[in-house]
Amino acid sequence: MLVLDSHCDAPSQMMRARDFTKDNPWGHVDFPKLRAGGVDASVFALYCPPGLAPDEATRYTLDMLSHLYDQVDAAEGEVELAFTASEVLENKARGLTSILISMENGAPIQRSLPMLRMFFRMGVTCMTLAHNGDNEICDSCAGHRRWGGLSPFGRTVVNEMNRLGMVVDIAHCSDDTVRDCLEISKAPIVSTHSCCKALTDHRRNLTDELLKAIADKGGVVQINFCPSFLSGEYDALMNATGMGDRADAVEAAFIADPRNPEKVAAWVEMQRELEAMKRPSYKDVADHVDHAVRVMGIDHVGVGTDYDGILVAPEGLENVSKLPVLWDELRRRGYSEEEVEKVAGKNFLRVMEEVEKVASGL
Repeated sequence: MLVLDSHCDAPSQMMRARDFTKDNPWGHVDFPKLRAGGVDASVFALYCPPGLAPDEATRYTLDMLSHLYDQVDAAEGEVELAFTASEVLENKARGLTSILISMENGAPIQRSLPMLRMFFRMGVTCMTLAHNGDNEICDSCAGHRRWGGLSPFGRTVVNEMNRLGMVVDIAHCSDDTVRDCLEISKAPIVSTHSCCKALTDHRRNLTDELLKAIADKGGVVQINFCPSFLSGEYDALMNATGMGDRADAVEAAFIADPRNPEKVAAWVEMQRELEAMKRPSYKDVADHVDHAVRVMGIDHVGVGTDYDGILVAPEGLENVSKLPVLWDELRRRGYSEEEVEKVAGKNFLRVMEEVEKVASGL
């Protein structure tokens, strides 16, 4: 079985001095955990905070990409970069874990198609168009609807991504942005890490209308492990107790000074507090998979964990080594082995192949 996680924030943690060749006690992802979880391919997202100025955004993202290359080089013989679907399969056959690269937030391309092409040449094969704020490409689900969907420049970006063979990722985008992408993209589009709005009414989740439309286009939606996206009750609890804001503050202090022992200790203590709270479990993740499958069909659903980009993981899925727990739950619910394989990674790999075919024909 091929297992592919379409979104984790490992590069952000690399910037925080985590050594990915080691099994880190409080990290969601590192190379030993990927192997322990049977993960054949993981998409490492270059997350660019939406508040950065243009030049700062580009420099920050290039710095993060450099850290990613360094860590992959340090694990030679265990992991290897992959840039196409066929390379993922080749690496698996060689016993290697594939690392694919995405960019989360298109701001670093700075209204420049040549810059987009340069990031593609450096290995970025998927781009999440926006994060939690409108940018020059499109509106975010957390923005102010600056463009009413894609900007004029954003339309050229989608066309160029189709030509290059880059996967268009609409996670974090406004509903109108998703509709615009569905209208103009010549290739299937994806959401690398979202959940179902019908189960949890969160701005980051997708309506049944959009789930169906993405499937009709041939795309996939990869279910996110973020507890607030999985459960409205949990989201309300975090807001009511102020725990979300407090955790964000502790994490921000850690990010600013990741080698400071006091900041590290405070961050670890916060992890303990969050794990002690009642939170959604692997069964809630399976519920969102079930709903997406009912709406979209079994060929259009997968998993994008958002590990290391979320404050705490679901119970039973505390880090990426625990992914087999989810596959076993799907089997318990009556999914056939072929269906589990599709959700585990086969569906996303198929979309990668289709995006590459579209590019070869343009």
